[in-house]
Amino acid sequence: MSREFDGALIDGRWVRIEGRNRVENPADASTVGWCGSGTPADVDAAVEAARRAAGTWARINPQERADRLDALVDALRRRRDELVDVTVAEVGAPVSVARESHVDLAIEIFESAARNARAFRFEEELGSSLLVRQPAGVVAAITPWNYPLYQLAAKVGPALAAGCTVLLKPAELAPLSAHQFAQAVLDAGLPAGVVNLVPGGGSVVGAALAAHPDVDLVSFTGSTGVGRHVAAAAAANLARVSLELGGKSASIVCPGADLGSAVRATVDSAMLNSGQTCSAWTRLLVPHDELEAALSIAAEHCSRLVVGDPRSEDTDLGPLISSAQRDAVRAVIESARRRGARLVTGGTASPRGLGQGYYLPPTVLADLPVSDPASQEEIFGPVLVVHGYDTVDEAVQTANGTAYGLSGAVFAADEPTAMHVARQLETGQVDVNGAPFNVDAPFGGWKASGIGRELGPVGLEEYTQLTSIQR
Repeated sequence: MSREFDGALIDGRWVRIEGRNRVENPADASTVGWCGSGTPADVDAAVEAARRAAGTWARINPQERADRLDALVDALRRRRDELVDVTVAEVGAPVSVARESHVDLAIEIFESAARNARAFRFEEELGSSLLVRQPAGVVAAITPWNYPLYQLAAKVGPALAAGCTVLLKPAELAPLSAHQFAQAVLDAGLPAGVVNLVPGGGSVVGAALAAHPDVDLVSFTGSTGVGRHVAAAAAANLARVSLELGGKSASIVCPGADLGSAVRATVDSAMLNSGQTCSAWTRLLVPHDELEAALSIAAEHCSRLVVGDPRSEDTDLGPLISSAQRDAVRAVIESARRRGARLVTGGTASPRGLGQGYYLPPTVLADLPVSDPASQEEIFGPVLVVHGYDTVDEAVQTANGTAYGLSGAVFAADEPTAMHVARQLETGQVDVNGAPFNVDAPFGGWKASGIGRELGPVGLEEYTQLTSIQR
């Protein structure tokens, strides 16, 4: 099914734009849709619309904003099946992953934003002062291709709950779900200008947004390198930035932990969304005397993961997003092997029988020093690097020994031990013994993994400005 969108959503209506961007299905290299591609003039019009709407939306009672978000949730639920289909087509995510980790989780985030709008303390007493949190203003939300609807929700939901208006720029590689979202905004009856959408290239639309003098806050998710450029552009206007960037997260298996469960959970994290997850646990750290057992478990578990047609309910890994991404991951694997890496399983050959899609098998590498580029740099593909360690202190040092600090995991025989290790990790989130994801817990990174936090009450606060009234 081909989907064609030639417009931008500006001030509550679709406006035709001249540029044209082909959207490719990474599973077979076919054309799955077309989108418009905006210009700086389109950005100007959308920012102006967001600015006009900002005052009215900010003055609406938080309870009413929550009601509007509830209406948006209902509109998204009505489009759930189409959103899943679009995500499978433009990202190549297996349908089960698209349903659970892309679409349903995004809807849950909007539900959370509505709850938080009702519960958040926009005013509180502190001695003789009244602390008032007011909306930050006009927000530029620049989202990536790997989880297009989830990343959109993580920005737009709390921004709207806080009383901000939003201009959304989706990634060129996966813009179709954002267009479906924009139509849901219209279906829900949100006021004109509260949410605007301008598709297009990062070097054109994204750059214009990041540097726009009437944007108050830029929220960007993507690579660390691009994040630095976004921050520099926003800094020229003293606009605030929230940056969710790269990761190289470690999973530490402590002595005495259930090795099988820990290794399998780590493999699942590393391979989720074909490894195209910034918070994936892509380094596994195990005691030296359990290294070979861990590698055997990892290889066996990888062999059970089905790489195939993302439309099939049986598929675990779909394709990578593009031929360029697949080639980049292949280059990492090949260069690591030239430096002495042991290929435990996987590799650079595409699985047979999958046609023109951009597939790679789940890959496990071992025998590399912890300083190796494959253990230091984000790969963004289905690759897990495994290291042995002598002491837990050494494992913590290795986990903290990268430029990143986004996520991580600790597995131990008891919770006090796991918590002791977790508290030492220089990272924004830590999962202990396979705990479930909490949609209200703040998400974001240390160091080169970013600035600020998303999700939950802390994510809502990110979109506010604080006024202290002394009385």
